[in-house]
Amino acid sequence: MAMASNKTLCFKCNKEKITFPCRGCSQEFCFTDLAEHQQILNDELNDIINDYDQFRQRINEQKQNPQNHSLIEQINQWEISSIEKIQQKAQDCRKSLIKYSQRSIKDIEMKFKDLSEQMKEIHSENEFNEIDLNYLTNQLRKITEELNKPSSIFIKEGSQSFIYEISVISSKKSKFNKWKQNAITVAGGNGQGLNQLNSPEGIFIDKNKNIFIADYSNHRIVEWKYNGKEGQIIAGGNEKGNRMDQLNWPTDVIVDEQNHLIIIADRDNRRVIQWLNENQQILIENINCRGLSMDKYGYIYVSDYKKNEVRRWKMGEYNNEGTVVAGGNGKGNQLNQLNDPRFIFVDEDQSIYVSDNNNHRVMRWRKDAREGMIVAGGNGQGENLNQLSYPAGVIVDDFGQTYVADFANDRIMRWCEGKEEGEVVVGESGVANKSNQLYCPCGLSFDEEGNLYVVDGANCRIEKFEIIL
Repeated sequence: MAMASNKTLCFKCNKEKITFPCRGCSQEFCFTDLAEHQQILNDELNDIINDYDQFRQRINEQKQNPQNHSLIEQINQWEISSIEKIQQKAQDCRKSLIKYSQRSIKDIEMKFKDLSEQMKEIHSENEFNEIDLNYLTNQLRKITEELNKPSSIFIKEGSQSFIYEISVISSKKSKFNKWKQNAITVAGGNGQGLNQLNSPEGIFIDKNKNIFIADYSNHRIVEWKYNGKEGQIIAGGNEKGNRMDQLNWPTDVIVDEQNHLIIIADRDNRRVIQWLNENQQILIENINCRGLSMDKYGYIYVSDYKKNEVRRWKMGEYNNEGTVVAGGNGKGNQLNQLNDPRFIFVDEDQSIYVSDNNNHRVMRWRKDAREGMIVAGGNGQGENLNQLSYPAGVIVDDFGQTYVADFANDRIMRWCEGKEEGEVVVGESGVANKSNQLYCPCGLSFDEEGNLYVVDGANCRIEKFEIIL
């Protein structure tokens, strides 16, 4: 700072004195105030030096402990989430591979059986030559190669960087199955007698393609053997009543094939009852039951159409109240509510699919979820492709696609996850009893070959729509 030649006003004390300019703020200060001003500047400099020292310390700390970076936690969360997704995807692919592999083995078994029959026939007739022997050898070689390395199953890897998504693709079975539009009547559709049904509702197909039917208005359960001409009463059939040997408007039936048990939703008797030959046992009492299902672990699921909920019981532990697994929050159309739940389906992961009748939608509740999500309908009652009208039976295929008996629209619809609307798979428009028409369809089921069975309620028959391979 330079000496001033003339007296001027000091910026601080506002008196005329010999002043000295400050280059920083361009103000004039007397000697005393200039010293004070410089002290203030020194203090500010010390504060800045302090800040610099603290910043240097933070740099050293981060150099010595790089794991303490503020974004490390975000990266850690990303890592955990990514690993969980990869593990889940791998588990899903394992399940898919096992399913496709078992299906492929069944196909090979059928081919081998046919080949064995041909070989037995050739051998018994004792009329064969080199051409026959070459044919048998070549066919055996082909199915051996198919067993060792099935060409219909392969792994497809995605092209995304870092995390490569994989999925199992089967070229043998299309994701979007189709069925012949003209059905075969496999039960009912006749006059009076054991080959007659009266407003059937629920259905169960066992591994031998035997059909178990909740014959609602006849108050009985009827079994139709595969390709049978008439049914056999296996429960009820003693008029409507509440005795142990009677049923009162049964709505659904499931079969525990391992233990040879018939389990029935005996609606107006407000009970779930078990039949084993001529012996009956009440499993669950005081329940407004409508739909039934059983998962692979032996848990029983029952829909209660008055309490608007689905409950689950472990096999053999029916003396408790069960566990609410869907609904249970009063009647309504919120995602945690149901309104007159009917049919139910439980998949491999114990997710529950419910036909939410009066809400005109199908809901899926994942295991332990507090609310469901809409997988079909949910756009009000109607006949558009994004609507349902009093949905009934519901089933889900191996690809997670939902099939719904659209009761009042006389059609069966398929809904793919993420799509805003469904598609009609069977059921031509018009109420009639032709082979391509339905009248108030109720229960649904697939057999092991993928044929689609529909309870054609008002036509009092069971229709089989054969899959197109």
